[in-house]
Amino acid sequence: MKHKITFARLHEIESAEIIAHMSDPRVAEHMPLLTYEWDEAAVTKFIKTKEKCWSRDGLGHWAILSNNKYVGWGGFQKEGDEWDYGLVLKPNSFGLGTRISRKAIEFALADERIPFVTFLLPPSRKNLGALDRLGAKLVDEIKYDGATFLKYRLDTE
Repeated sequence: MKHKITFARLHEIESAEIIAHMSDPRVAEHMPLLTYEWDEAAVTKFIKTKEKCWSRDGLGHWAILSNNKYVGWGGFQKEGDEWDYGLVLKPNSFGLGTRISRKAIEFALADERIPFVTFLLPPSRKNLGALDRLGAKLVDEIKYDGATFLKYRLDTE
């Protein structure tokens, strides 16, 4: 099946769809900061926070669609002076990660505001070949909100 990947804004997605996505234990498995229950209030706060990034930085996280169907969320969020890329897919769409990331990285390459992209991955993630194929390099192991992450960097200039 051919997958046409497009990006939309998170507020365009039904909250029940996001609640079901983020409540799946397979999603939480590699998200050490996901320590709360997703309900209507959590989704409202999540979307409001992500929309603030769009207002502040002109860029933020997208809802990701495959053939016009929601498969997850991700994109770029400014953390200090760095643009961090994140991707959180529904379990039945895990296989689309490389294709979606390539499309997002193409966006970053074309955007002069983004000289490099960082990726924060929990040490529980063992399959990191996609980062190697993209050309990202391990920078360090860092603490973020009390959790340990592997920090990678991809130059885009």
